[in-house]
Amino acid sequence: MPMPLPSPPPPPEPPQLHGVVIITLPPPDQPSKGKTITAFTYTDEPGAGAPSPPHPHRGPPMAAAGREARRSRRAGSPRRAAAMVLALGALALAAYYSFYSDVAVQFLGMEEEEAQRERNETKSFLFQLYPKAHQGRGLREFGDIKLAAKRVDDGGRKVTKKLDVKGAASAGTNSTVLLPIKGNVFPDGQYYTSIFVGNPPRPYFLDVDTGSDLTWIQCDAPCTNCAKGPHPLYKPAKEKIVPPRDSLCQELQGDQNYCETCKQCDYEIEYADRSSSMGVLAKDDMHLIATNGGREKLDFVFGCAYDQQGQLLSSPAKTDGILGLSSAAISLPSQLASKGIISNVFGHCITRETNGGGYMFLGDDYVPRWGMTWAPIRGGPDNLYHTEAQKVNYGDQELHAGNSVQVIFDSGSSYTYLPEEMYKNLIDAIKEDSPSFVQDSSDTTLPLCWKADFSVRSFFKPLNLHFGRRWFVVPKTFTIVPDDYLIISDKGNVCLGLLNGTEINHGSTIIVGDVSLRGKLVVYDNERRQIGWANSECTKPQSQKGFPFFL
Repeated sequence: MPMPLPSPPPPPEPPQLHGVVIITLPPPDQPSKGKTITAFTYTDEPGAGAPSPPHPHRGPPMAAAGREARRSRRAGSPRRAAAMVLALGALALAAYYSFYSDVAVQFLGMEEEEAQRERNETKSFLFQLYPKAHQGRGLREFGDIKLAAKRVDDGGRKVTKKLDVKGAASAGTNSTVLLPIKGNVFPDGQYYTSIFVGNPPRPYFLDVDTGSDLTWIQCDAPCTNCAKGPHPLYKPAKEKIVPPRDSLCQELQGDQNYCETCKQCDYEIEYADRSSSMGVLAKDDMHLIATNGGREKLDFVFGCAYDQQGQLLSSPAKTDGILGLSSAAISLPSQLASKGIISNVFGHCITRETNGGGYMFLGDDYVPRWGMTWAPIRGGPDNLYHTEAQKVNYGDQELHAGNSVQVIFDSGSSYTYLPEEMYKNLIDAIKEDSPSFVQDSSDTTLPLCWKADFSVRSFFKPLNLHFGRRWFVVPKTFTIVPDDYLIISDKGNVCLGLLNGTEINHGSTIIVGDVSLRGKLVVYDNERRQIGWANSECTKPQSQKGFPFFL
C-alpha cells in the first residue's frame, strides 16, 4: 500500500505592514483649510517595502495555528515595541498641540500655509508705543475713557454749526513709518503711535484706541476748537473731501443721516468721558513700511476734525487725534484688510516699565502660534471687542454671582471699570483683608488712595476673569495682578486703578483698560472673531514662524 505523501510545508509568512494614521481636522470657522493626515508605517522586517498581495493558503488547520503562535511571538519583539513607542510618541505630540492650542496645529500643512502666505505677499506693519511728557496734573483730570463712541444728531446733546471745508494745500517733510508706541498710565493715561499721511508724508501722533471706529486728525478746515498738538494741523485739499455717497461715509453716519445733496460727509462722535469730536471725512495717502522692508501707500479714509470738546481739549497728552482700531469697516485694520494688504488681525503689547511704551502691529506675523489664551468675540450692536466671563474672583473670593458678565477690551481707557455690584464687593473684600489701611482723602488722583507707610502691595490679590475652560481641563483666565491695577500717586500713596463703571454709564460691563493691559501681548483677530493674550515683557516683538525648537 503506497504511503501518503507528506503535506508540503506552508509558504513563508510575508512581512506584515503596520501603521498609525493621525487625522487633524480643520478649525470649525475655516473648513477650507481641509484636514491633515499624518501616517507612520513600520514592518516586521527591516528593509521591507510595500506589502505583497496575499497568497492563497490551503494548509491544514494546524499550520494556521502555528502562524498565530509565531505572530504572537513577534508581537512581543523589541522591534515591534520600539515601533509602538514611536507611534505613541507621535500621538502624544499631536495631543500636546491639540491641548495647548485652541486650534489644532496642522503638522504637515503648517509650512505649506506659511509658503502660501508669502506667495500672497501678506504684510505686517510694526509700530511702537511712545511715552508722553509729564504735565504735573492730577490723573483724574485727564484720564481718558475713549469707549462706546456714538453719533450725535443735531437734535441731541448740542447743536453745532457744521463747517464747509475749504481747500488747503498740505506741506511737510519726508520721513519714515516704522515707529514705536509710547505712553503710560500715570501720569498721562494714554498710549500713542505715529502715522504718516499726505504727499509728501507728514507725521501725526494718535492715541491707540480699540474702542473707536474712526481715525481722526485735528484739521485746519478751518479749525473751530483744536488742542495744541505736537504737529501742525492737517490741511485738506478740496479734492480730498469724501462725498456722502461713499460707502464708508454711509457706514459711519447710518442710513438715517444720508444726505444726497451734501458735498461732504459730516460726522460727530461723543465718547464715554463726554468729550466729542466733529469734522468731515477725508481721503489721503497713508505711508507704511512693512516689517519685510516693503513700502505701501494707500488711500486712507479718516476724520478731518475741526471741533473738539471736553477732555479732548484739556488733555495734556500731546497728540494730534485718535487711531480707530475697532472691527468697523472704517477702522484702520479693516481698511488695510479690505485692500488685501494685511489679514484683519492686529495686536499691542504695553510694557510695565515706569517710562511706559511698547509696540503695536498690524497683520498676523507677530501672533504666537502657541502659548496664547483665546476667547471668542461676542457680537453686539457696536463694533467693540466684547467677550464674556463666566466668573470673576478677587483671590479666592468670587465677586460676581449669577450669570456671565460682558468684558470689553479697550486700549483707549486709562483704567479698568467694574460693574457696580462687583466694585462694591471688591472694596469690601479689600477692607476686610486689610483693616489697617488708612485712606488719604486729600489725594484726588483716584477715588481710593491709601497711605503707603508699609508694603501695602503684598496685601492685595490678583483679580481673575474666568472665560471657561479649554478642552474642559485648562482654564482660560485673564489674570490682573496687583501691579496691573495699582497706581503710585505723586504723593506716594497706593491708589486703586479699578473704578466703578457707573461713572461712565457702564454699570453692568467690565472694561479692561490700559492699566490692566500692561505686561501682556493682546491680539484682536477679526478673521476668526477671537481675542487672545499671553504674558510678555513687551520689549521686542518676535516673528512667529515654523515649529517649536524640539521639532
